[in-house]
Amino acid sequence: MQVAASPIRLARTLAFVAAVVLGITGIARAAPPGSVDVAIATADGTIVVRLDRAHAPITTKNFLHFVDAGAYDGATFYRTVRRAREPQSRIEVIQGGLNPQTANAMVATIPLEPTSKTGLHNTDGAIAMARTADPNSATTEFFIDVGDDRFLDAGGSLGPGYAVFGRVVRGMDVVHRIHAAPASGETLSPPVRIVSIRRVR
Repeated sequence: MQVAASPIRLARTLAFVAAVVLGITGIARAAPPGSVDVAIATADGTIVVRLDRAHAPITTKNFLHFVDAGAYDGATFYRTVRRAREPQSRIEVIQGGLNPQTANAMVATIPLEPTSKTGLHNTDGAIAMARTADPNSATTEFFIDVGDDRFLDAGGSLGPGYAVFGRVVRGMDVVHRIHAAPASGETLSPPVRIVSIRRVR
């Protein structure tokens, strides 16, 4: 004997199906083709960053190489730049990676992908590669912009600028927490531990 579903059960089923469909649709909209999400788990919480492989393929490939190798496990966010402490500063960022960097034949530098080529910008929540005065010297160090840092884009007084390759999609509260953490000058004291960085999809 077939029993008809009760109105309540039917309503719940339809609501569940709608939620699943809307969830999948939302994810599809939020995650364009060519992007990769990574979770930066820190002692202060988790930051999820969407890497833009379509527009910054070289920089993204380099970062994911170190992510997949587990190189960032146990690394730190060690630098904070904030105008509250340095009113003259043109930028506000937090910086992390394998600091201090040492000469290592296994760590190769990558060519700069300037913002004028990628169309990406150093705006609030953007992730970009740190480097020396040599534009093509980026390796493992990265920073996250806090506020509008387009001063770091290509074409300004900094010449070729700094390569943006993604942006924070969740966890800006964690970024702000790290940004405001105790520091001696620009050096976080103590540094904030990066537990791991992993792909999440």
